[in-house]
Amino acid sequence: MRFLVAPDSFKGTFGAGEAAEAIASGLEEGGAEAERCPVADGGEGTMEVLLRALGGERQRAAVHDPLRRPIEASFGLLGDGATAIVETARASGLPLVAEEERDAERADTFGTGELIAAAVEAGAQRVLLAVGGSASTDGGAGAIEALRRAGLLGRVEIEVLCDVTAAYEDAARLFAPQKGADAAAVERLAARLEALAAELPRDPRGVRMTGCAGGLSGGLWAHGAHLRPGAAFVLDAIGFDARLVRVDAVVGGEGRFDSQSLAGKVVGEIANRCAAAGKPLHLVVGGNAFEAEPPASISSISQASTLAEMRQAGRALA
Repeated sequence: MRFLVAPDSFKGTFGAGEAAEAIASGLEEGGAEAERCPVADGGEGTMEVLLRALGGERQRAAVHDPLRRPIEASFGLLGDGATAIVETARASGLPLVAEEERDAERADTFGTGELIAAAVEAGAQRVLLAVGGSASTDGGAGAIEALRRAGLLGRVEIEVLCDVTAAYEDAARLFAPQKGADAAAVERLAARLEALAAELPRDPRGVRMTGCAGGLSGGLWAHGAHLRPGAAFVLDAIGFDARLVRVDAVVGGEGRFDSQSLAGKVVGEIANRCAAAGKPLHLVVGGNAFEAEPPASISSISQASTLAEMRQAGRALA
């Protein structure tokens, strides 16, 4: 059998490329053929996947982290030199703030705006912004401030690659607790988002995908950015459908499989495409927190928290 090995990153643990290599090696040890196809959905690892598939180079810029401390962060320039890939997580990501330092109300996306500005200064005319993995729930206020200071607000073409479908007004309730907010902080953040929405040139409330990265996608959308489902964008960019035709089955994966996995994440998009093509989909995941019965489009789920266990899961599938 020939497998297409298409895992997302196991966030904070292994990149998509590492996971794909481990699973594929196990499949090959078991006698199967394996085509490595790391994927992403607009969250952590999107830049790596797109640069690997499309070619380009990394550049670095001095920016600020979620608490506005100076750091260096990287962005990608594709081979044409006119398209940049910026990951919110590189400048405004949750892993940049130690657990004891996390402040959901203070953290913002100023550094992401700075990183977009740096990409434009490097020659980019179009910016693909992957928004997953942020530490903030600022409605994009920080990024908007940085772009305004750089004279770029509303003047640079930004395509936001969204990793969830949530609307702006739901960002605090759904995601702020993961960023260190208690119940009282969630209420204050929700009220702050409501107040900000009323001041924006377009109201993002009720608009699908405007709640990504604590409302960053909505804030930028209000200033003219385009929102795109990140998973579909990445899969199309790497030629997933053409590669799917050539294999017998697919192995997907991610760090935690839960209800959100099928609501805008790349696992859900792959499941839909496999079902349409009549190809089995097997998942290798770090943890399985899916409370209902998985959809029929998913043939099996294996748990693996180390590269050795991923390799073993590949051997078992072969």
